[in-house]
Amino acid sequence: MKFLLIIFLTLGSLFGAKIVKVDEKFQTSQSCKACHMHIVNEWEGSWHAKSHYQNDEYFKATIDYVSRKSRKSINSVKVQCATCHNPRISVTSTGLDYEIDAVMGLDKGSKVNKALQSEAISEGINCVVCHNIDKIHENKDESQRGINRVEWTKSGHMTGPYDDAKSPYHKVKHRDFMDKKSDKLCFVCHANDSAIGGMVFTNMEEEYKKDEMGCVDCHMGPKKMGVAASLPVDHGATKKRMIRSHKFEGANVASMLKDSLNLKLSQENENILITIFNPQPHNVPSGFGSRELILELTHKKGSENIATQEVSFTRHYTSKRGKPTIPHLAVEATKDTSIPAKAKKVIKILKHKDASSMNVKLYYRLVNDETRKILKLKGDAWSQKTLITSKTLKLQ
Repeated sequence: MKFLLIIFLTLGSLFGAKIVKVDEKFQTSQSCKACHMHIVNEWEGSWHAKSHYQNDEYFKATIDYVSRKSRKSINSVKVQCATCHNPRISVTSTGLDYEIDAVMGLDKGSKVNKALQSEAISEGINCVVCHNIDKIHENKDESQRGINRVEWTKSGHMTGPYDDAKSPYHKVKHRDFMDKKSDKLCFVCHANDSAIGGMVFTNMEEEYKKDEMGCVDCHMGPKKMGVAASLPVDHGATKKRMIRSHKFEGANVASMLKDSLNLKLSQENENILITIFNPQPHNVPSGFGSRELILELTHKKGSENIATQEVSFTRHYTSKRGKPTIPHLAVEATKDTSIPAKAKKVIKILKHKDASSMNVKLYYRLVNDETRKILKLKGDAWSQKTLITSKTLKLQ
């Protein structure tokens, strides 16, 4: 009884969203390959394609940890996270009845379990997530994200950036958030990341400093002439269009990080000033709350390394019991040390008395040591440092 009471007190209410069933032939990306093979092939290597419990170690470990610490069933946490990670799920909320059934092992044939096992959500953010969105409700409360912020088209109706697109296999509708106002689509999910208790640990939409480039210009790359669909719709030939990559590259890709920040070194008496400038339209690091920048400083005398230092820019999170935790369970966080969009941060380092030069390397890491240890992440991707840029300064 005490255990059930704890569940009742800790179970957060979820917002139910309108469900539009996806016809079986449109549920997975394999159906799209016949006409859009090169686009699907690009998407298959993206993090969008891995946005699922079985496909992402970090995501899986986070759900397991939240379930254990909050005393919710794993499936209830999965449903809550599906708001953005699997937004075509057919069940959008769980309640006390389900929690009781889950504790007693009576949930095997439940709607929740069937929804989580459905092939329709097995690919995470796939074609029918983005290309089935009919409307985006920008005026909704910031806490309403993902599935709660959109309306879906009828199954078999696809939305896209072209107002003249046609297909014999599905209806096609043009929507401006697929083209000129694409940032609106990104911020359906990539904004207002909050802990269970409501603490916002990242809000990319709020920190975003819009310039001539939008999200897609970096993360989908520049438009290039190509073919969106292989159908011979242009007088018996495929129609040439300006298209973008569907790799959705981000901080997991070394080429995206290279020279994404700028370094400037100068000497002021016995101090070395290190200026990090962020030309990007969002903070760096951003996204997941435990990402990290690392400055690796090497004091040199001639060609000899005589001292090294490391400076970390990351956030640490505390639970209601005052212990280290992950962002999603935190009630408090240390100061945000990220480099703000279109801004700079200056670090002052005391010169080593024997040094004739200093080498500075700036690295990016997807997960800091603390969170990686808490979640027991084993994949190399979570621990490796990726070089952004480096500079050397001769000292007086």
